[in-house]
Amino acid sequence: MDELLNQLRLLKTTSSLCVLIVLLLWETAAPFLPLFDKQLRERTRHAACNFLLGLINAVLGALAVTLLWVLAMDWAETHQFGLLNWLLPTSRTRLILAVVLFDAWMYWWHRMNHRLLFFWRFHRTHHSDPKMDVTTAHRFHFGEIIFSSLFRVPIILLLGMRLEELVIYETVTFVIVQLHHANVGLPDQLDRLLRLLIVTPAIHKVHHSRMQLETDSNYSSLFSIWDRLFRTLRLRADPRTIRFGLNAFDQPELQTLAGLLKTPMNPNVKRDT
Repeated sequence: MDELLNQLRLLKTTSSLCVLIVLLLWETAAPFLPLFDKQLRERTRHAACNFLLGLINAVLGALAVTLLWVLAMDWAETHQFGLLNWLLPTSRTRLILAVVLFDAWMYWWHRMNHRLLFFWRFHRTHHSDPKMDVTTAHRFHFGEIIFSSLFRVPIILLLGMRLEELVIYETVTFVIVQLHHANVGLPDQLDRLLRLLIVTPAIHKVHHSRMQLETDSNYSSLFSIWDRLFRTLRLRADPRTIRFGLNAFDQPELQTLAGLLKTPMNPNVKRDT
C-alpha cells in the first residue's frame, strides 16, 4: 500500500507540473486575453506571488492536517465505517463513486465560501486576482486551505474514503483546475463538448468575473453537473468581455504577497463588486 501511495503522489506531482508547464507555454504563445501585454517583469512578479502562496499552503497543509486525514481514514477502514464501505467495500466502481461524491462536497464547500462572509474573507484572496491565469490556481489564502482541510475530516469519515481515492481525486481535479484557470481558450465546439462533463475555461472565467451575479455561479471544481443540477451554471456569450478581480482590491499594495496574506483582515467584506 505504501508503495502504491508513493506512486500516486509521484503521479500527482509530475502530472501537475507537466500540465503547469504546458499551460504556461500555451499562455505565452497564444494568450486568450492580453493580460500582461508582453511585460515579462509584471508577469513574473504576478506568478512568483501566486506560487509563493501555493508553497505556503502546501507546507502548512501538510504539517497541519494530513495526519488527521490519515487517522480518519484508518479508523473508517478498521471499523468499516462510511457510505463507501457500506455500499461498495470491494467493488471496482468504488473509486468512481468516491470521486463523484467527494466532488459534490467540494461544490458545496466552494459555494459556502461565497455565501458565508467569514469564509469569503479568506476566499477573496483567490478572487482578487485581476489577471487570472494558470498561476491563479495556486493563489489561495492558507486560512482557507486549513479550514478546507479540517472540514474534509468528517466528510472522509462519512464517506469512508481511502487515501489512494483522495490522492487520485486531487490529481485529476488539479489538472482540470489548472486548465480552467489558465489564460487560454478552447475552440467553441470543443469547450461545449467538454463542459457537458467537466469545468472548462469558458465556465470558470465567468466565475472570476467582477459582477457578483457571475461570481456567485459556477462553483464546480471537476464535474460541471453540480452547477447544472443546483441551477448555478452561468455562461457569457463572449468570455473576452469579462473583467477579472474585485474592485476593492485593485491597489498595487493589496496584490503583493503581504497584501494577499492580509486580505482576510481587510474591512471591506461587501461582495457586490
